[in-house]
Amino acid sequence: MAASRTSALDDEALTSSEAAIGASAIRKASLRLIPLIALGYGTAYMDRVNISFASLQMNRDLHFSATVYGFGAGLFFLSYAACEVPSNLLLYRFGARRWLARIMITWGLLAIGMLFVRTPAQFYIVRFLLGMSEAGFFPGVVFYLMQWFPPELRARTISRFYISLPLSSVFMGLIAGALLNLDGHLGLRGWQWLFLVEGLPAVLLGIAFFLFLPDTPAHAKWLTEDERLWMVRQVSRASSEAAHHGDSVGRVLLDPRVWQLGIFMLFMLASLYAYTFIAPDIVQRSTHLSTTNVGFIIAGLSLLGAFGMLLNAIHSDHTRERYWHIIPWCLSISLGFFICGVSTRPLIVVPALGLLILAYNSMQGPLWSLPATFLKGRSAAAGIAAINMIAITGGFLGPYFIGLAKDLTGDYQRGLRLMGLPMLLGAGIMLYLRRDARRRQSA
Repeated sequence: MAASRTSALDDEALTSSEAAIGASAIRKASLRLIPLIALGYGTAYMDRVNISFASLQMNRDLHFSATVYGFGAGLFFLSYAACEVPSNLLLYRFGARRWLARIMITWGLLAIGMLFVRTPAQFYIVRFLLGMSEAGFFPGVVFYLMQWFPPELRARTISRFYISLPLSSVFMGLIAGALLNLDGHLGLRGWQWLFLVEGLPAVLLGIAFFLFLPDTPAHAKWLTEDERLWMVRQVSRASSEAAHHGDSVGRVLLDPRVWQLGIFMLFMLASLYAYTFIAPDIVQRSTHLSTTNVGFIIAGLSLLGAFGMLLNAIHSDHTRERYWHIIPWCLSISLGFFICGVSTRPLIVVPALGLLILAYNSMQGPLWSLPATFLKGRSAAAGIAAINMIAITGGFLGPYFIGLAKDLTGDYQRGLRLMGLPMLLGAGIMLYLRRDARRRQSA
């Protein structure tokens, strides 16, 4: 009996010790990795969409129509999609540190190169190359974090770096007016200053990634040996519990769940970028405020989105439920587009735009934790990239459609009303995925 009690106490002490080691490892990884990755992704998003503010001057200076602007804005996503899977497989081969650093430095230089654009053709070429250079960054980061954090922490982990998306919009909104007001300084237009100043951080962060980002937990010198072993065991356990796809890239690319999630995200990104690239213009036309004040409004709405992202991800992890933390936000996006499409009054348009931003950001943590439930290893690198490859084409379709609709109808209203439809379809896809997941668990 005494021996039994001693054994139980030893097991409890061992469990307590392992829990302490795990908590320390997660805390160190969170502090060392997530802020740097968040800065990188925030910079990527800013360089991707800062033309939304630059367009307030650039389109007039260069005589770009709404169709030219929408096509060029969206062209980024076609090259991004084409290079997505190859880029993520190269990350798997060469390691996250080298490949993510290469991505950042390349896109930073091309983002700065936007200041030399003068014609529609040049605009198209630079946007196409920018998409090619950035391809693989987001799915690469998601795959990278899967090697560090167990499934029960992934929604909040993703949200903690992904929060840089709305926060980069806050930062961009706060400084865009000041940069555009540099119009004429040193012979540069305001929009050229915007591209120059906002492109430099990507180059600097690329160097930081190369110097400070370990490829795997086994390479992290700031973890103790026990912490490294604990983290490797946790991630290996999570991988063994996922549905087995082996190392067959072909098999994972044929998985219907990859395509269903990809199409859902295609609808989501078409909606996102349909309003992102014209949000400053919509707010300015509705409120008649200066560029600086428009930036402050966009910053405030983006801050709201950041809070929604964190709170929804934390609640999703706490309840271990994903689908009902996504579906209501799909319906909210549709409602927001409908409201923006039927009114131009600022007291209606600005809150509706805020609803769009809140809804899109709130669903991201639960949404990007879904692929890890059925993908692992090399197949996870390919599968996540494939999902993002399918999805990112929505970034072309949304801006091009909304720009074409404006040139054909004279305003954005009809186009905005129609953009409420994709996320209704998205809600249906998510309901099907939920039912399919429950069926597989009970089989």
